[in-house]
This record gives sequence, C-alpha cells and structure tokens, in this order.
Amino acid sequence: MLFKGSRYEKVPEDQFTEPSGRIIHYKRIRFIPITPASLGHTVLQGQRLDTIAFTYYRDPERFWRICDANLATWPDDLLAENGKVILIPPVAEP
Repeated sequence: MLFKGSRYEKVPEDQFTEPSGRIIHYKRIRFIPITPASLGHTVLQGQRLDTIAFTYYRDPERFWRICDANLATWPDDLLAENGKVILIPPVAEP
C-alpha cells in the first residue's frame, strides 16, 4: 500500500502468476526522473535526510525529491561524506 503523493504512486503495476496459481501484484521499476535543483546544501555530521527535507520543504517525507535530484538510490549515500554539497530541488515537481 502506497500513500498518496508517494514517488511510486504513478509507477505502473504488473502481476506474476506462480505455478500454484497464486497471483502476485507488484510495481514495475521506477526510473529516476531528471530533477533540476535550484539550491545546494552542505552536509554536516549527524544530519538526516528527513530533517534536511523538513528544513527546505516543511515535510520530512519529501526527502525522495532530494534523492532524485542527486540520482541517489540509497538515501544514506547522500549523507556519507561530511562537507559534501547535495542538490536541493524545488518543492513541486515540474
């Protein structure tokens, strides 16, 4: 179950039928869209992506916008290096 506004909300669904007849529903692969950024943020030790998202968007669940702008599959990879500048896109999708 995905929440409204999830980055997977518009990803098409598919299904697979097991030999036993059981049908498994799943989402197809989500490709990271081009997400232009307008700001940069310097990562500090101990920061979390949800708190960075809250700082810029007032919504911690929008962290995935930052991941998309930085082509990050794993959110923690963005915070692994102190002093690294990560891209911050606008709050709304174009």
